[in-house]
Amino acid sequence: MPSGDSLLSGPELKNGGRMQMFMVLSLTLTVFCLHVFFSFIWRGSDLLWGGTEESHVFSILEESKLLVDSAFYKTMQRNLNKREIISPSQLLSFSKLPEPTSQVISRAAEIMETSILAMKRRLDLKLKQPQTPTDILSGDILNTIANVSGCLPFMLPPKCPKSCLANKYRLITGACNNRDHPRWGASNTALARWLPPTYEDGISEPRGWNPHFLYNGFPLPPVREVTRQVIQVSNEAVTEDDQYSDLLMVWGQYIDHDIALTPQSTSKAAFGAGTDCQLTCENQNPCFPIQLRVNTSTTSDSACLPFYRSAAACGTGNQGALFGNLSQANPRQQMNGLTSFLDASTVYGSSPAAEKLLRNWSSPEGLLRVNARHRDGGRAYLPFAPPPAPAACAPEPGIPGAARVPCFLAGDGRATEVPSLAAVHTLWLREHNRLATALKALNSHWSADTVYQEARKLVGALHQIITMRDYLPKILGSQAIQQHIGPYEGYDSTVDPTVSNVFSTAAFRFGHATVHPLVRRLDTHFQEHPDLPRLRLQDVFFSPWRLIKEGGLDPVVRGLLARPTKLQLQDQLMSEELTERLFVLSNSGTLDLASLNLQRGRDHGLPGYNEWRDFCGLRRLETRTELNITIGNESITDRIMDLYGHPDNIDVWLGGLTENFLPGARTGPLFACIIGRQMKALRDGDRFWWEHEGVFTAAQRQQLEQHSLSRVICDNTGLSHVPRDAFLIGKFPQDFESCENIPSLDLELWREVIPQDDPCGLPANVDDGDYMFCEESGRRVAVYSCRHGFELQGHEQITCTLRGWDPQPPMCKDINECDHRTGPPCHSSARCKNTKGSFQCVCTDPYVLGEDGKTCVDSGRLPMASLVSIVLGALLVCSLAAITWMLICRWGHADGKSLLPTIKRNGKVPSQLACGRHQEMNDSQKSAPVQGTEQQASKGCRILGQHQDPGTQLEGSGLQLAGPSTSMASSSAVGPLLQQWLDELDTLL
Repeated sequence: MPSGDSLLSGPELKNGGRMQMFMVLSLTLTVFCLHVFFSFIWRGSDLLWGGTEESHVFSILEESKLLVDSAFYKTMQRNLNKREIISPSQLLSFSKLPEPTSQVISRAAEIMETSILAMKRRLDLKLKQPQTPTDILSGDILNTIANVSGCLPFMLPPKCPKSCLANKYRLITGACNNRDHPRWGASNTALARWLPPTYEDGISEPRGWNPHFLYNGFPLPPVREVTRQVIQVSNEAVTEDDQYSDLLMVWGQYIDHDIALTPQSTSKAAFGAGTDCQLTCENQNPCFPIQLRVNTSTTSDSACLPFYRSAAACGTGNQGALFGNLSQANPRQQMNGLTSFLDASTVYGSSPAAEKLLRNWSSPEGLLRVNARHRDGGRAYLPFAPPPAPAACAPEPGIPGAARVPCFLAGDGRATEVPSLAAVHTLWLREHNRLATALKALNSHWSADTVYQEARKLVGALHQIITMRDYLPKILGSQAIQQHIGPYEGYDSTVDPTVSNVFSTAAFRFGHATVHPLVRRLDTHFQEHPDLPRLRLQDVFFSPWRLIKEGGLDPVVRGLLARPTKLQLQDQLMSEELTERLFVLSNSGTLDLASLNLQRGRDHGLPGYNEWRDFCGLRRLETRTELNITIGNESITDRIMDLYGHPDNIDVWLGGLTENFLPGARTGPLFACIIGRQMKALRDGDRFWWEHEGVFTAAQRQQLEQHSLSRVICDNTGLSHVPRDAFLIGKFPQDFESCENIPSLDLELWREVIPQDDPCGLPANVDDGDYMFCEESGRRVAVYSCRHGFELQGHEQITCTLRGWDPQPPMCKDINECDHRTGPPCHSSARCKNTKGSFQCVCTDPYVLGEDGKTCVDSGRLPMASLVSIVLGALLVCSLAAITWMLICRWGHADGKSLLPTIKRNGKVPSQLACGRHQEMNDSQKSAPVQGTEQQASKGCRILGQHQDPGTQLEGSGLQLAGPSTSMASSSAVGPLLQQWLDELDTLL
């Protein structure tokens, strides 16, 4: 090739030049970007946290949201994919599933904490030394982080109502009970700390998080080893209490669920890594697994039992870096999802969202919802939890392949854990509806809201009376009652009623040591039921059908009244039903309640046993001998000391549990102190306590004092005889009273009469709202409120004047929740659709709503549109194939003449085509010309005769020759035949 010639010429040369130019420009741009990037790195914090600090904060927040939501999404995806396999840890999570508001707060706290940790890591890397974000970030940026994460609204004081109703009825959230401290005792606030927490990093890491961390020279023992060596006892070895009925234990559990619920982390997978907490044995927040001894005998193949950390309250733990010194100002605090008050939140819930589900809004009597599918001899059952709540409860046995069923819906999500607890919940549901119906009959002018609130007020008062008068003296003994509680002296606004962390996490869990391993159901004579045998606890966990299908409430209630509870002894603390088979519905593992309690205390950073003895003014125990005097069982003392090494290291729950009882009590001195102080705070710090002046009249209080749990049982079951004190064990019939002799509540004292000279009468009703009466400056006032999902437009209250009601009643307008930018109700994966009084989160196929009702989860199936496309595509292909086949046959033989496409190969005429079944031909037929010859029409087409090349193709047809090439047809026929084929195909299509 000549030297002047080029491989590229013309357009090719131009394209080559353009490519060279683009390469030069790309190289220049890359160098410039690298220069900017490295300049950014070199400039350090002045650029990172300077003019663009806000954009970096938002970037970190978005990354943190993705990490938290990814872990949460993976959890729901696993639950969706394993609907027929439910593990005990999943059951525990379902039972502790926080209501929507708690979920929102927990998620916000996790996003905030993840953001702070990400910022701290960046700062540490940049400045090469540990830093706190407050050393560099401005106050505005700190507020932005708290606000964008969603935490800030829950860290600010709530707005309290100013109407006269604020002194008449408590808010469903418990907020504003104390006017000066409106968050005291409210739901979704941090548990109170009576002593500073003990975290291994001073901020958040639980006791026992780091395996080489030593306490007084000793590592903390694995909690599972403490269970096995100290706590666990066989079912057959338990001792029964000779004084108290099983109902005493159940009431303690029920009341505990009235005042405390610590939500677990909303995510069940490690942030960032996404590791499922049920599959990992490493400490990765929020996973804090319970380690098992190597080669230990267990039903699980894993080396650990899953455990999820409790959700942190907003602005605490690592989030506390925003609000002060990282190591001292605000260590991790846990949240109480319920109101702290004894207010029957087990019946009514602790949030507007829960109340919305529980109330029967179409009822003029202010009733609660009941089960629409099942009745108990004409009496109501608890309703089932509606979707999207997970159907987590056990199906009825004997039905092969039966899916899980919904659990009961109550004010607390743990109502279905065992039949005895569900029975007590059901009693109070029936009692509310009984009282509401009677109050409406007495006061026909009362609105549904008024009836509901008055019945709720009565039910709450009865919870307080039964607990303080009948339950606590049996638990604490008269000495501790006098020392730690004392007589009621009125409401004290300086007392914080918030439930303390140590009470909720340790002291009030003493009741777990009184749980009997058997469920006893009795007949009408309080004898063993011939058709309903005793059941082990493992056979009744989360089984609503045990009530519905097996005799209803009455047999269970009889068993609670006439059978003893388990006695708490140092060497018989907890039966194997709770330590080996907790929440077992299948072969998918087990849980250990004792280990859960110990691990929870460490998760919450509770100080050790001796620290709490100091707090209560009790002597510290420094030696094995001193510990043995307090416990009174040398064998147990030796086992504890061998495990812990030093009395200071003992977990407070275990230490309090093993103490000798006080006289006439069922607790030792430490737990009597903690429980007594907490109950005194709940009483004295409650502005709506039933004995407080103005809550009820003196005559009403006198009536309430006569009421009892026994009377509630008489009024809401088929039992005709009950013990006068339901907590005392007795024999039937000598220790039982007829219900006719059990005092009842005279509701005549709640009759309200409108004065005859009243100029106003009843105010006007409003759609989607209601009103309630109260007095202000001696005048009758009607205060309006809207149902959940609506907002008031106009004046909240109107006053009765000589001219009638003034001003005009307001209106209730639907709230478009989807427009709330500060707190969108649906996750970003879902589309929000506003409905009247509510909203819906809608997913795009094939995604479905997860168990939170707000997040879309992949269902694992093909989208419906894809399935339709596949079906239509298959039908189209089949149709085209059929049409083509028909046309080939039609052209092959029409009106007795064969119109055959031919081919031309090397100047020779190929073979003959025939449609139909192949027929034998003689020699003359084989040699005769095809033209003018009639063929027999039949099914199928093939080429007759012989050909030399089996690969020869028919022109215009795509058909391959099937026989010898002897046809004499002319190839000139191919063009018209093809045109005819295409024309007919076009006509058919």
